[in-house]
Amino acid sequence: MDIAALITDLLSRRSSEASICPSDVARALADDETTWRALMPSVREVAAELARHGVIIVTQGKSTLDPADIGHGPIRLRRGKRFPHS
Repeated sequence: MDIAALITDLLSRRSSEASICPSDVARALADDETTWRALMPSVREVAAELARHGVIIVTQGKSTLDPADIGHGPIRLRRGKRFPHS
């Protein structure tokens, strides 16, 4: 299970301005709700790591979050400055 690759894949399928929810990633990895919900902390950890490297940015509302601050609450994932271009 390569969460980082899935995050970049899902974002690359959308417009460059679009965002995804971490649950989109978890749901792509597991069919049942119990399993995908259990994956959410891992998805957030990987998202934080990608954000630290500038691959994605993490937003909450109109604010861009520091990768260390994405533990709780609704967040969105967007392409960052170092997002791989196809």
